[in-house]
Amino acid sequence: MATTTAVADDTTQLCCADTEKGRSGVNVVDAGLLPRDHYKYRLPRWRYMLRQKLLVLVRLETPYLAWMQERCRTPFLDSYFALTANLGTHTFFMIMLPILFWFGYTTLARGVVHVLASGVFFSGFLKDLLCLPRPLSPPLHRITMSGSAALEYGFPSTHSTNAISVALYGLLVLYATPEVTAKQRILCESLALIYSFSIVFGRLYCGMHGFLDVIVGILLGALIAVLQWGFQDKIDEYVFGESFWPIAVCIITILVLVRIHPEPADACPCFDDGVAFAAVTAGVEIAGWHYSKTRFSWDYPVLGTVPYSYGDLGLVKSGLRVVIGILIVFLHRSLLKPLLHFILPPVFRIISRLGLSLPRKHFTPATSYKAVPQLPDDTLPGLNELPGLVRSIRRARSDSVGPQSVADAYETLAYREKRRRESVSKDGGVGGVNGMNGNGGNGNGAQGTNGIQRYENEMGTGGVDMDTLRNEAEEREVWRRVEVNRPRVRYDVEVVTKLVVYAGIAWWAVEGSPVIFEMVGLGCGERKVVA
Repeated sequence: MATTTAVADDTTQLCCADTEKGRSGVNVVDAGLLPRDHYKYRLPRWRYMLRQKLLVLVRLETPYLAWMQERCRTPFLDSYFALTANLGTHTFFMIMLPILFWFGYTTLARGVVHVLASGVFFSGFLKDLLCLPRPLSPPLHRITMSGSAALEYGFPSTHSTNAISVALYGLLVLYATPEVTAKQRILCESLALIYSFSIVFGRLYCGMHGFLDVIVGILLGALIAVLQWGFQDKIDEYVFGESFWPIAVCIITILVLVRIHPEPADACPCFDDGVAFAAVTAGVEIAGWHYSKTRFSWDYPVLGTVPYSYGDLGLVKSGLRVVIGILIVFLHRSLLKPLLHFILPPVFRIISRLGLSLPRKHFTPATSYKAVPQLPDDTLPGLNELPGLVRSIRRARSDSVGPQSVADAYETLAYREKRRRESVSKDGGVGGVNGMNGNGGNGNGAQGTNGIQRYENEMGTGGVDMDTLRNEAEEREVWRRVEVNRPRVRYDVEVVTKLVVYAGIAWWAVEGSPVIFEMVGLGCGERKVVA
């Protein structure tokens, strides 16, 4: 009888290396489970070859990142960059985006939703496609306030993509608004620059990403912002027509993109985030189309505008709109998610018996568990998780050294194997791994322990005593270190749950809450008609 606790953990299976009886009766380790072959046997050849070419750059830049980090670090900057990283998280945007709709900034809000959803989805697409690790720790220190960020692959940086896409799109909107004064424009430009720099450079400073990660993230974010700006009028004209067919096309396109999202070699949460924002986009389009045809919306300055006037409502009522609206969003998520987790597993079991299931790796099928336990949500927490979220913001940032994720562990072991082979080739014998001692030195006194070489010698050590550990023992030590951050068990129903829950959040933000505002006296009356 399968239970939740009995579900085999994919990570454990990989690190334990399944064995089989050979013809001689001796246990033989599956070569595909060796660290150096992990990605070779779990990725299509073209993905693996591309990964290996880019992996050279990731390894090459790591000692230079460590050199820069050591020379820049101060206690103040540690706290500053760890804190400002929260301004690039999905939780931050999920809370802030509805507010733009409720205060009448419909064009800006729709544009930001589009660039964020595209950034999160396509950066996650690339992460799972290439499965590139973050720069090795050590020599880097990982400075973060989030326990889940390190579980993702490194390339490209989603934080950088989001920061640049939002800042650039906001500036394009700013330059197209003639009512903005010169002082306001300078203020907004300064804020955009500080925001972008804090997020992008902070990824390097905190040891979470390398130069390649942030450069590609910047380029991806800029491309998305420019495309949204160039085509937003055509997109709105297409969506806000009388027919529902354009909306249906958008929904089908989003579902197809979710379905073709690459399967990663490891359990990476990138797919979950991509699904959440894809669902938000679908919800925004459906709600915007329908809301624009109701008597509650304004047609000015654009179709589907939520009625708002500070002069009519004042500070208190404006604040109440925000408080009530956010509470509705959290309440929706807190009630609907467990309900779907209760309803969907039996449905999925029936679908599985009919042979119609669409399984993904690293997701436990409904036939293997009885019920879905209460699960955390890294994208948007529930009401009961808010106190913990507040405490996580208030607590000091963590400074971690060593592998923190499955991808980190495999890269640590693979890099050790690389240096071990190089040592054998160069010296004609096997000494310590990389020829290093347990302190990361090269065993030759002071030679090679200064500058970039010192950081390079630390790569792949992972805090393990290199003089006493070999092969299986090394692997056990590395896996012990990542045990705390090992990805949780994920369930097949979570994909559909996220699609429904986050599409619903978008509906409440665009249509549901504004209608409630009108009903409880926090609205601004009947719809305006374009003159």
